[in-house]
Amino acid sequence: MKILYGVQGTGNGHIARARAMAQALKKQPVQVDYLFSGRAADQYFSMNDFGDYQTRRGLTFITEQGRIRPIKTALTNHPLQLWRDIKTLDLSGYDLVINDFEPVSAWAARRQKIPSVGISHQNAFRHQVPKVGMTALDRLVMQYFAPVQHAIGLHWYHFDQPILPPIVHQLDVQSTDSEPYVLVYLPFEQLQQIRTLLQRIKTQRFVCYHPEQKEHEIADNISLHPLSHQNFQRHLQRCEGVIANGGFELPSEALSLGKKLLLKPLMGQFEQQSNVETLRQLGLATAMPELHAQTIIQWLQSKTPGQVHYPKVADALANWVVQGKWDDSTQLWQELWQQTEFPKGVQLP
Repeated sequence: MKILYGVQGTGNGHIARARAMAQALKKQPVQVDYLFSGRAADQYFSMNDFGDYQTRRGLTFITEQGRIRPIKTALTNHPLQLWRDIKTLDLSGYDLVINDFEPVSAWAARRQKIPSVGISHQNAFRHQVPKVGMTALDRLVMQYFAPVQHAIGLHWYHFDQPILPPIVHQLDVQSTDSEPYVLVYLPFEQLQQIRTLLQRIKTQRFVCYHPEQKEHEIADNISLHPLSHQNFQRHLQRCEGVIANGGFELPSEALSLGKKLLLKPLMGQFEQQSNVETLRQLGLATAMPELHAQTIIQWLQSKTPGQVHYPKVADALANWVVQGKWDDSTQLWQELWQQTEFPKGVQLP
């Protein structure tokens, strides 16, 4: 079986999930090529797991000061180039397209009638899961941004819906003993604003990763780092807690390690707002609508809710893909949730 795996590249969470799937698919009798879109080709990093991957322009979102900017987003994207990329992507040698919310490969598969399986957190919003601020336009985006024949959704809890637990990818480390620092990853916020905020909390050490940071730097109580998958994973394994935006993959990894979470959603993005509210309702994270020092100080004094034990979802999905029964995932999601263990005291629905 030959597979093209299309991955949305605007967020590192999609890539982290695809990295876990890439390692799982290597154990299977399949050949997999990878296509990424949504950012400039020279802005991808730590991509060794994907071999000789392809890139396309795709579609992206422009953010400033923690908010999506709709007008700048519209002006930045090029629908004609997207259409050309869809028309010129030749899928004639592929048996299947796996898609993580990537529009070029999804629409090319639809045009060329190649079977497609979507594996993404976005697909969970096709079901009855918590949603905050979801508009009619958001529903259309979820359905038509990257359309697939068979949609597999991922979420932190099943909500009695046919969705799967998160795909978690982490490095193997010799020791997971925590150290007295908090890991900060707020890529949608301005770096200078983050620095000013964290420097006000002088008694706490922070390790901060940000796309604007080009080299390692120590600034008072903050250790600032450029983006690096391996380095970030090592700091994640050893930290006492995580301050992040409201994405899906990083909170999933943090929960699986038993790290406490303080989450600030990207405003104007219903998915992140829904994610933060979901974890707040479950008792697995604290919400921070705006960057605020007092909120951080109060959160620092709180206890971790405990560790969520998720099964090896990537391996199970890879087996399911190879079996070829893509229109039936019932046994897959039932067995995976039976293997999931939540900590005591978590407020499950």
